[in-house]
Amino acid sequence: MTMHSVSRRGPRLRRPLGETGCGGAARGLVRSALAAMAAAAALWLASPAQALTVATVDVPEQQTVAGQTLALNGAGLRQRFVFHVYVAALYRPTATHDAQTILNSPEPQMLRLTLLRDINGKALTDALNEGLKANNTETELAAMKDATDRFEAFMRTGGEGASGDVVEIRFQQGKVSVSFKGKALGEVSDPRFAAALLKVWLGPAPAQESLKQALLGRKTAAN
Repeated sequence: MTMHSVSRRGPRLRRPLGETGCGGAARGLVRSALAAMAAAAALWLASPAQALTVATVDVPEQQTVAGQTLALNGAGLRQRFVFHVYVAALYRPTATHDAQTILNSPEPQMLRLTLLRDINGKALTDALNEGLKANNTETELAAMKDATDRFEAFMRTGGEGASGDVVEIRFQQGKVSVSFKGKALGEVSDPRFAAALLKVWLGPAPAQESLKQALLGRKTAAN
């Protein structure tokens, strides 16, 4: 009898497409790239803005209010017609792109305005009043008239400002305090006024839409 050899190999199995070969490698690379992009986006949304230079102004990465360190949320250039007026920078404990969160926050926050042209306290106050009227109803303004009058009174004592001078507006627990050229001008204690004043930059009719987006960290600082 002739013995026939018997193969010990079992039937060949076809692997599902994508497990081996170029197709699988390509899909793996795509998945890795998408995961990396998602991680980078999440990190960017959670991280505060880094120190910036806007219109020749070096914007600090941090500021301190009431002993608490605040991080730069965003910064941008305020323009009126063709003129550069000031560089505004917003600081808060944690970064956010949501305007309503900032308007309603009891946490310490600061708006830092670095002037880029000569301006006096009256002109600055008049501009802020325009913003208050544009973003608040007559009823709302009437309800906080005392706070507005007090704010106007001490703002007008600031005197002349020149390019490079800094206005710091601090917000904490419904209080608004202002310093100009390193000198404290005064304080207003009214949560309604604090939110109303922030609306000048972050409200539905902001002083400048591109500046609002920059302060919220949604676009480049140079506008």
